[in-house]
Amino acid sequence: MPHEDTPRDAAHRWPPPLPPLPALTRAEGELVDRYLEVLDQLGRINPARAHDTYSGLRAAQRLVVAATALRDALAAMHERGEREVYGRTLTRAMRVLDGERRARRVMLPPEAAN
Repeated sequence: MPHEDTPRDAAHRWPPPLPPLPALTRAEGELVDRYLEVLDQLGRINPARAHDTYSGLRAAQRLVVAATALRDALAAMHERGEREVYGRTLTRAMRVLDGERRARRVMLPPEAAN
């Protein structure tokens, strides 16, 4: 007999837990967050994936704000003496935060089979 907490079928199972974020400084976390925000806005603007000009316009307006925040995050790191960017660590963080899917929206969609 199954335990009461055991789901009766696979449709009720939770997805596997995400790996933990690597240890980041506050500034590195801000850099990752702002970079992904820029990616999100670029993905919304991408004319190969857009549905209308208004949503692209709104995303372009938000992109200016996001790019400014990204610049500020990098400037803060530089001012605090954080001169190096640890790409492997930041890459792991971006993967945990769904960066690969978010980056795909910036790319051209695959060609449709004829």
